[in-house]
Amino acid sequence: MRTAEIRRRFLDFFVERDHHEVPSAPLIYNDPTLLFVNAGMVPFKPYFTGAEPNPWPRATSVQKCVRTADIEEVGKTTRHGTFFQMNGNFSFGDYFKDGAIRYAWELITKSQEAGGLGFDPDKIWVTVLDGDDETRGLWKAIAGLPEERIQSRGLLDNYWHMGIPGPGGPNSEIYVDRGPEYGPDGGPVVDEDRFLEIWNLVFMQEELSAVRAKDDFDVLRQLPRKNIDTGMGLERVAYLLQGVDNLYEIDEVYPVLDKASELSGRRYGADHEDDVRLRVIADHVRSGLMLINDGVTPGNEGRGYVLRRLLRRVIRSMRLLGVNESTFGELFPVSRDVMKASYPEVENDWPRISEVAYGEEEAFSRTLTAGTQIFDLAVSDAKRNQQTTLSGERAFQLHDTYGFPIDLTLEMAGEQGLNVDEQGFRRLMDEQRQRAKADAKAKKGNAQAVQAYAQLRDRGETPFVGFRTLSNESQVRGIISDGELTEAVGPGDTVEVVLEETPFYPESGGQSGDHGRITTADGTVLDIVDVQRPVKGLVVHHAKVVDGELRTGQVVSTEVDPQWRLGACQAHSATHVIHQALHEILGPTALQRGSFNRPGYLRLDFAWGNQVSESEREKIEGIANTAIRDDLGVVAREMPIGEARASGAIGLFGEVYGDIVRVVDMGEGWSRELCAGTHVQQSAQVGLIAVNAESSVGSGIRRVEAFVGMEAFQQLAQERALVQGLTEALNVQPDQLVDRINRMVSQLKDAERQIAELKSQNLSTAIEPILAKAHDMWGVAYVADHVPGVTGGDLRTLATQVRDRVQEKAAVVALVGGTPDKPSVVIATTGGARFRRLKAGDLVRVATQTLGGRGGGRDDIAQGGGSDSSRIADALRDVEYAIGHTLQTG
Repeated sequence: MRTAEIRRRFLDFFVERDHHEVPSAPLIYNDPTLLFVNAGMVPFKPYFTGAEPNPWPRATSVQKCVRTADIEEVGKTTRHGTFFQMNGNFSFGDYFKDGAIRYAWELITKSQEAGGLGFDPDKIWVTVLDGDDETRGLWKAIAGLPEERIQSRGLLDNYWHMGIPGPGGPNSEIYVDRGPEYGPDGGPVVDEDRFLEIWNLVFMQEELSAVRAKDDFDVLRQLPRKNIDTGMGLERVAYLLQGVDNLYEIDEVYPVLDKASELSGRRYGADHEDDVRLRVIADHVRSGLMLINDGVTPGNEGRGYVLRRLLRRVIRSMRLLGVNESTFGELFPVSRDVMKASYPEVENDWPRISEVAYGEEEAFSRTLTAGTQIFDLAVSDAKRNQQTTLSGERAFQLHDTYGFPIDLTLEMAGEQGLNVDEQGFRRLMDEQRQRAKADAKAKKGNAQAVQAYAQLRDRGETPFVGFRTLSNESQVRGIISDGELTEAVGPGDTVEVVLEETPFYPESGGQSGDHGRITTADGTVLDIVDVQRPVKGLVVHHAKVVDGELRTGQVVSTEVDPQWRLGACQAHSATHVIHQALHEILGPTALQRGSFNRPGYLRLDFAWGNQVSESEREKIEGIANTAIRDDLGVVAREMPIGEARASGAIGLFGEVYGDIVRVVDMGEGWSRELCAGTHVQQSAQVGLIAVNAESSVGSGIRRVEAFVGMEAFQQLAQERALVQGLTEALNVQPDQLVDRINRMVSQLKDAERQIAELKSQNLSTAIEPILAKAHDMWGVAYVADHVPGVTGGDLRTLATQVRDRVQEKAAVVALVGGTPDKPSVVIATTGGARFRRLKAGDLVRVATQTLGGRGGGRDDIAQGGGSDSSRIADALRDVEYAIGHTLQTG
């Protein structure tokens, strides 16, 4: 049974039993404690914690997940995968243990012909929490399981929580016996390879107040309602039903492995090390595909770093399999074709996905070149000091700074006859992981505030009335100070305030939160400096108490700063205008990938692989301002999501929308987007858009920035003043300014060329004295000299000219110039010298090491620099020693 079919059967089974089918959330999720969605319940977390009311009593989903803690184990075991899919069914105060067990047993044991999964009931084992006699009894009554196939385990295995204060409860895990060929008998407590877990049923019934470890926590109270959260590993079920040994061999993964095997000529199953590499490739290509699909781009931190690491591990694994050429163009289309049955978007968005992936492969190829030079220098240092081991610090530097996987460093070191201090490397890696864990723990530190938000959210949503008014009267629902609810605050306090209703717009959809004031009849004044929505439906005002005392329950007057709101409306509407202009100039694939707008300014990130030309930028700006001039009507309407999509409304990439959405329409369809932000009523109210920057912010992602309204006018006024100043200084009319500057630049280039010629003539006078210092070393002329004050390209030119004079000989030219605080060195070799294994790149590293610096280059010419000019003579002498050593050992 194909993986997509298992997925569909699971969803259909629960939909037929009154569960609402919820689409998978993107892997990037709005949760400060998570890098990626790592469990099927994550999108439902607000309903379990009570932070938001659940919209349905029952739900089912197949959630995309990524877990990064075990990346190094991928390929080595049958169970570790980076990207995976979690089938789940959820009950929010509806059915509990009895219902969860009945549904699970029916689905897994019903025949495939009848719509089930068809597992043999006699091969099913389950575990329950020690002392949970109720669950044990239900398994006996519902499934007829014998006592020996219901095993008890402790909190470490059979209690689930999120790792932070919140909901938790005992769980019951379902296992399938794969047979004696996979391990000893005795159930999952004996062997979890033979007895493979496929489904975890969590019975959420307690609220935890403190969590110190998986099996060490405090229970605050019983939850007011009992919930069900289950997770079935789709890949695990797939490899059981497809009759293969591990998740790397299922239909959604194996084709990539097979393609990698074909490209490398290494047969899968012939060698364990090669098998691990092939599995890594298959897993990481699929994981990379799905991460890029959900908007992640390679980078040096956070999510981007995880993606970059996965892609580079693929390249490294292909290299270890003997393939040094680019392979993403062969591997990624295979993964696309097997994943599109479940996720059609990977095919629809293929141009962007492939551009990001292929661009990263090309970039890493360049990194390998740069890193190899550093590696060569490290090897040279080790051999010069007669060391047989490359230090852990060097290996970590290659990994952390240059992206060299440790396996690649080990391979290259072995080729040079060196070992690597792996223990030192692992120690530094562990220290880095500990720092990352500390950062993650710090992120979880907001759990206390989350509990306060949940208590306030339990009293209902905060209605936003800011579409119709900028001021109203409301009541203080709650005040949060230092993460805790408090009854009153006074002058100077910085607090979070929740009202019963508010005209203040909370930051969302790229639009910054409103500014303004909250006042009371007795003279209390609070400045509102930001407005956020930390949980769905709850608006939180970040405020500073200017005067008086604010108390919970107090009636207050709210007033949004009208100029701030006008500026925010202008900037948000201008963002829509720019977005549509991008479509008209670049095409429909230039879709928004993120935005931010505040009064007077906007930035818009969009999918595009190339730099936007100056002419394209001018056209985009022209179309945008024409739309403003045409005074297009701006209308916002709420409608069902299906109707909005059918009307052509564009949604934000990766955003999850509800059943009813708000559509902002400009010019009766000229621009139509899903948007909950505030906008002008007519496009002319935007005033003016001045595009001031366009840049890259990642592979396949560009950013356009612009000033809006009065800020745009001020920007243009500054530019006008600049032009005026230049025309006065150069005594020309504005329309003659470009020609005049071009002539001046041309004259400057001519003058620089003349200066260069004079320098060259001057340098030529130094050639003979340098040549006079040449001496023979076993048939090779060594020409070395210190030429103070000759820097940069001049030093390189001089070295080349000297080499040209001795080109017919075997010769090495070594010149040191530069400044007293920054000596520089250039080494050039003739063909005869290179024939005798004398390479400029190797020799320049010897010189720069002595000078306290670094360098590199080609075999015929190389250069570098240092910091210790007192050792110039030593550097030239060390080069001489290196030449002699090479010639004598050759």
